[in-house]
Amino acid sequence: MFFKRKTKKSPMARKLITVSDMTSIPSEQYRTIRANIKFSQPNQDVKTILVTSSIAGEGKSTNAANIGVVFSQEGKSVLIVDADMRKPTLHYTFYLDNILGLSSVLSRQSAIQEVIQETFVEGVDIISSGPIPPNPTELLASETMTNFLTEVKAIYDIIILDAPPLLFLSDAQILSNKCDGTLLIVNTGVVGKAAVVKSKSILTVSKANILGVILNNYKIKGSTYEHYYGKE
Repeated sequence: MFFKRKTKKSPMARKLITVSDMTSIPSEQYRTIRANIKFSQPNQDVKTILVTSSIAGEGKSTNAANIGVVFSQEGKSVLIVDADMRKPTLHYTFYLDNILGLSSVLSRQSAIQEVIQETFVEGVDIISSGPIPPNPTELLASETMTNFLTEVKAIYDIIILDAPPLLFLSDAQILSNKCDGTLLIVNTGVVGKAAVVKSKSILTVSKANILGVILNNYKIKGSTYEHYYGKE
């Protein structure tokens, strides 16, 4: 078993609704996403899940973190990896540092056990992106990245990769081919239909296993859902 880096005592992260309010409607929706992922692939063991979006700012990092939390709440060991080595954010969500991370491993400057960080959420570890490298695409496409995934799959039940947006960069396309499944985040009212269609086309070309689409910030019309869960 790896020796993990020292855990920081941190306040509750604001964006982790699945921790701060487990009975809220958003938390229930994340548990529904968890169930849908499992039922969508009944004959396949989905351990590596890529979370991406068409453009920046659609909420993929927040979704990746909350999906990781709900898997841990059912007893799974979870590793969330910040695979966006151009604009890392995951370490902010968990109030951790980003001194070492994925780029350190892929550039062979650190071992995996040196970059794993425990979080304040039981069962959830993270690997931050690490120092921003000059060649993120080449690092993600490397055999070292493939070996990295193989190694962490032997340790954790679920590995979630928070990837860059699909349009304009090839990083997520490369990773989608290496992961067991891909989730596409769509920020309702922000990203256009043409961009979503283009993203799906990119994933199809890369032979990604598309698990589904998550509509972020979608407003549920009417009160039926809230009434069912006693939120009136």
